[in-house]
Amino acid sequence: MSIFITGCTGYIGAHVTANLLAHSPAELNLLVRSRSDQEAGERLWRALQLHLDFPDFEEYLRSRIRVFRGDITEPRFGLDEAAYRDLVRTTDSVIHCAASLNRKSEKSCLNVNLRGTLEVVQLAMRARDGHGLRRFSHVSTVAVAGQRANEVVEEDSAIDWSRSDYDPYARTKKFCEHMVRQLLPDVSRTIFRPSIVLGDSRRPETNQFEMVRAFVFLAGLPALPFQPNARLDIVPVDYVADAISTLHMKETPAHEIYHLSSGAGSETFAQLTDALAKAQGKRGPVFAPKLENTSEKVIRALSGRAGKIGGLATLLKVFLPYLVWNTVFDNRRVVAEMERKPAPFSQYCYPLMRYARANNFGYNYREWGVSPDRESLALSQAAVANAVRESRQ
Repeated sequence: MSIFITGCTGYIGAHVTANLLAHSPAELNLLVRSRSDQEAGERLWRALQLHLDFPDFEEYLRSRIRVFRGDITEPRFGLDEAAYRDLVRTTDSVIHCAASLNRKSEKSCLNVNLRGTLEVVQLAMRARDGHGLRRFSHVSTVAVAGQRANEVVEEDSAIDWSRSDYDPYARTKKFCEHMVRQLLPDVSRTIFRPSIVLGDSRRPETNQFEMVRAFVFLAGLPALPFQPNARLDIVPVDYVADAISTLHMKETPAHEIYHLSSGAGSETFAQLTDALAKAQGKRGPVFAPKLENTSEKVIRALSGRAGKIGGLATLLKVFLPYLVWNTVFDNRRVVAEMERKPAPFSQYCYPLMRYARANNFGYNYREWGVSPDRESLALSQAAVANAVRESRQ
């Protein structure tokens, strides 16, 4: 029996997949959107190569991974009857990571987050009715807490249906949590709510740059329109992935909902800028909180325009609410379960910034395979085709 993972080619999903491959014996059913078997393998390799070498990737394809080519927004993921039946038959738990983070597009959030989650829940219900479902783990977001300011939010009091939401992403993820609870009342559930996921505390390399680009831009400004003592709840992706995979595999987690966050350990703007200034041997920025409203108006005016400035303004417009709400999310539950706290952002933010700048905000993806030898490439391609083919038998 296998764990069904959605979003395995995404940022958090790839880390979760790699973590399970490295630290558990679990077999994995992976949903990958693609037009061909080879494209599915290439997408999966691009997602996982940050974590493992190609020979290991090949071995996992042969022994522990089954690839299902499908789309989360399609009925039964667009799989044919035999493949879908096999997916249901071999799935004994679910980790639902797939989501649209397009905070500007309500259409995308509705399709991927709501319709997609409904398809995943329906698969879970069929697996439950057929042979039992051990657990359903849903990756949500702290943004389900809605518009906040100057607060510490605990898991069980985060959702307030009378409170306004920041954007379509937060709104749809809140309804996704509700859907999971309502439709799977008799299944063991874990709901994970990451805060701002930024960087990996173990290494500077990353292949996700949207938030990094915004961070590097702000880090280079001589003045910041923020309160110096406002806190940013930033958590490294390695801690998030480790918590998801560990608690999903645990026989009886202590709670249903976990904030994957820095909680009381969240650092202030001043602490982060001081750490960066010290690492670079420079003077830190001046804080001008009175300019916060003016800056927001300028960002809104420039967003959507062509060119680098317009693109950066659009990015900052999306993330600005998460930078100024001065709200942290209590993480005592996950810290108790993991028996360790997440690394503070100040410990790894400078290497992350250096890496992003040195690589022009891009990851140098390796080509398929580890050898230019045609025979090796053919064997590698065959391994992917076999993995996909087996999932349909």
